[in-house]
Amino acid sequence: MTIDRRYLYLAVFFSGMTSLAVELSASRLLGNVFGTSNLVWACIIGLILIYLTLGYYIGGKWADRSPHPRTFYTILVWAAFTVGLVPVVSHPVLQVSAQAFDQLQMGILFGSFAAVLILFIIPVTLLGTASPFAIRLAITEPAEAGRISGRIYAISTLGSFIGTFLPVLVLIPTIGTFRTFVAFSALLLLVALVGLGRSAGWRSALVYVWMPLALLVLAWIGIRGPYKTTSGLIYETESAYNYIQVLQSDGYTMLRLNDGQGIHSIYSPKELDFHGPWEQVLAASFFNPAPYDPGKVKSMAILGLAAGTTARQATSVYGPIPIDGYEIDPEIIEVGRKYFDMNEPNLNAIVADGRWGLEHSTKRYQIISVDAYRPPYIPWHMTTREFFEIVRDHLTEDGALAINVGRSTGDRSLIDALGTTIRSVFPSVYVVDIPNTFNSMIYATMQPTTSANLGQNLAYLTQKHDTSPLLLEVISTAMMNLQDPPKHTIVFTDDRAPIEWITNAMVIRFIISGEVEELQ
Repeated sequence: MTIDRRYLYLAVFFSGMTSLAVELSASRLLGNVFGTSNLVWACIIGLILIYLTLGYYIGGKWADRSPHPRTFYTILVWAAFTVGLVPVVSHPVLQVSAQAFDQLQMGILFGSFAAVLILFIIPVTLLGTASPFAIRLAITEPAEAGRISGRIYAISTLGSFIGTFLPVLVLIPTIGTFRTFVAFSALLLLVALVGLGRSAGWRSALVYVWMPLALLVLAWIGIRGPYKTTSGLIYETESAYNYIQVLQSDGYTMLRLNDGQGIHSIYSPKELDFHGPWEQVLAASFFNPAPYDPGKVKSMAILGLAAGTTARQATSVYGPIPIDGYEIDPEIIEVGRKYFDMNEPNLNAIVADGRWGLEHSTKRYQIISVDAYRPPYIPWHMTTREFFEIVRDHLTEDGALAINVGRSTGDRSLIDALGTTIRSVFPSVYVVDIPNTFNSMIYATMQPTTSANLGQNLAYLTQKHDTSPLLLEVISTAMMNLQDPPKHTIVFTDDRAPIEWITNAMVIRFIISGEVEELQ
């Protein structure tokens, strides 16, 4: 029996590419509904590794029993086909999951999560058989076993490397998650069918010609329409970073990302005060000694610009001051400009990670707002002492920091940890709970200050006839909801920031309690 090693290597390459593409696409498929916490990632990676392990074991035994190219390529044919079935079959399950998440129906949510993960057992296990089976076919002399094995694993790993970046950087933002599955399925199916035809005759390959046709039909039926049938949805898209939704309700336009529980930006052409975390950033400077005039605020940076709610409010209160808004997802910036009127000429929207962008900036600001995390989606590198030292170095002498932090009823562990870390860098730290939300603002000032300054500045600004009503409302809200100083706990560092321990515990307690936040 003659083995075409070159084509065998090609099949191994595409099998390895598809394996990692499935894993990365699975994270987006599930992340759109269940979120992107480390718990979700652990489930995806862990189970896929188990499935691959099972495939390696089965593949080795299968190859010894039937060491024929026809068997190898037939397995790849079915692996490819079942990869394409995953998004089609999962679509109705994800629709149920999305509704269950919005209504916090936890039994349905966990059941559907498990069901979708189980869908991967067949395609991933079959993909796992490829490398051991190919090694068995390619080795004809014992003396070449090491060289052939190393070559096959190298080729498979190279394919996996391509499969890591191609879905995230190219296909998912271009054609979406579901069609990314179908694209990789179709490509591997083509390679497998050609290999089957070359090794066992084209009649053997024609037996499976119905598969690509079935994928096209099923994909068209299964992919039609959004799987999140959220009321008021006017736009949705997928980027390299997020599943993005824009909703309209009662005259408000809202931005929701990924699992869809939080409102990341809100807009109304007739209103500026949304009684949420966005406008509370504006109170930061008024922890400085009175009288502090709004005209002293000359610049601002926002880490986590989203669709520009805070930037719009700050422009209204402080005038057209320069505002640098850092947002890692360029698609969100485009959504902000199109649906949220984020077109202020004084706003400089910068596509960059917030920490990296601020660290490489040469500017200093009166206010730096950090609105880049909400449990359980917290970028750990923006919670550490080293990060807050970067923030401090980019504030003016009268500068102030404002951070939007999520919490749950009775659980202030995240606030305490962040407050402890910030207090290791800044002399004064304050916490304000935002009424009727699961949000708190943590403020820090460059100079030693007292909370009494807030009331004194409110009295001063109330006497000024040109003070923005929004600013007065914001400072008044901060005064009335000022909390005790955060308890001293752990200082997060770049070397050790166990943020996941805190957020995972918060999520579990949140689920058990069944709390639901009202839309702002």
